[in-house]
Amino acid sequence: MEKKRRYPLGIQTFQKIIEENMFYVDKTELIYNMTQSYTYVFLSRPRRFGKSLLVSTLASYFRGEKELFKGLAMERLETEWKKHPVIHLSLASVKAIDIEGMKQVINFNLKQIEKEYGVIPAEGDLGVRLRNIIMSCYERFGKVVVILDEYDAPLLNVLHDEEKLVEVRQLMRTLYSPLKDCDPYLRFVFITGISKFSQLSIFSEINNLKVISMMPEYATLCGFTQQEVEDNFPEGIKRLAEKEDMTVEQALGKLRQTYDGYHFAADSPGVYNPYSIINALSDGTFDNYWFSTGTPSFLVEMIRKFNADISKIDGSEAQMTEFDAPTENMKSILPLFYQSGYITIKDYDRRGRIFKLGFPNNEVKTGLMDNLYTYYVAPTLDYRATNLWKISKGFIYHDVESSMQTLQAYLESIPYQDSHFDENHYVQMLYVIFSLLGLHVDSQVRTAKGRLDIVIKTDDHVYVMEVKLDRPAQEAIDQIDTKDYLLPYTLDDKPLTKIGMSFSTEARNVTEWVMK
Repeated sequence: MEKKRRYPLGIQTFQKIIEENMFYVDKTELIYNMTQSYTYVFLSRPRRFGKSLLVSTLASYFRGEKELFKGLAMERLETEWKKHPVIHLSLASVKAIDIEGMKQVINFNLKQIEKEYGVIPAEGDLGVRLRNIIMSCYERFGKVVVILDEYDAPLLNVLHDEEKLVEVRQLMRTLYSPLKDCDPYLRFVFITGISKFSQLSIFSEINNLKVISMMPEYATLCGFTQQEVEDNFPEGIKRLAEKEDMTVEQALGKLRQTYDGYHFAADSPGVYNPYSIINALSDGTFDNYWFSTGTPSFLVEMIRKFNADISKIDGSEAQMTEFDAPTENMKSILPLFYQSGYITIKDYDRRGRIFKLGFPNNEVKTGLMDNLYTYYVAPTLDYRATNLWKISKGFIYHDVESSMQTLQAYLESIPYQDSHFDENHYVQMLYVIFSLLGLHVDSQVRTAKGRLDIVIKTDDHVYVMEVKLDRPAQEAIDQIDTKDYLLPYTLDDKPLTKIGMSFSTEARNVTEWVMK
């Protein structure tokens, strides 16, 4: 009897996945095309998105481990199976605490590679040592493959500190400097990470580095397409549907809403976060798996640095030069949100060359709001799921008066904060809270006559909300009417409710509301 296949939970080694008969979604045709087309390749993808498995698959391919690719596209495509020494250097564990500490960690990793290939260590800086490894491997085994995994980990840890960033960047340049000079000895160089620091600052010597991060033909290199999910995991989807008391079609729909929706090029298909979908199918339930690993601290630091308005992120628009800018040259938070996977491409206007950006799926939106709750709502107070459900229930069952009373009591329990908050702060705070409720919520919605603060949509109702600070709630209702904020939603064929809210600077709470 054939052994039941397992999901590769936490397994990022291609060899182990294949040898232990775990599920593997075949990406080897894309890998083959990439390695035959270019010599120096850079790919950025969010964390927990399959980069480490891709790197491991590349390593097995270049080591000539043909037996591992049986039944995969690579078996059909590759005919020579040349073996190459593979220098795999991961910087994921290199935390930028201090330069000397970083050097020690990198030197330790280089020592492991020297031991693997019997290389006599060279005296000198990190670049000299890496060059010596490449040259020694070439002389003994032939052309070398270099894989730099999570190359930007040390840089992201100091992104908010410009002085340290300069120091760490120089160290990284020293490490990577041999790559151009060693060009005659290299078969392939693959560099991966989350962010895109400019080639000028990090890889200044490599003038033929091909960035494939936004190339349509490689948009699905990491992540699973809808077809791949349905073809590879039919039993898991069926089991999930049974456990959640759904039909298979309903389960597929919820899987799409929860984990699908990442677009890494203008016209590319959406892909699922592989970490999340595999965990969901393994557990047979829907959960926020990606955020269980935590929100990177650098993201919160950059939100503070740019004073980002979180309610304007979803639905934002930008030209490619704006949102795909080198990380250290950012003029807004958009590039980091995009490169880190918190927003994605939703649409593209070719005439204006404008990208529309937004949250890829419910997991990302809800998970991000959960992690940013203490920053936008209550720095010292945990929210209670029961309170959020009471607020949510009023909108679902059309008892909004009860929801508003619960919201008022809930905000009253938040300790006093000695800060000046403007009207927009309260809009952002409500946006975070309503997003955590699992409701469909939009904020800063553009209309023909202005911007609408908040729209909440349930299965059978639309709520339009406008917020005022230290002014009567009726003014908010009057603004909704004067600027025809309801007009775009009259086509939904759902009942509409207008809600005007008044926050008090003194009370730090909503003190009045009007509903019509």
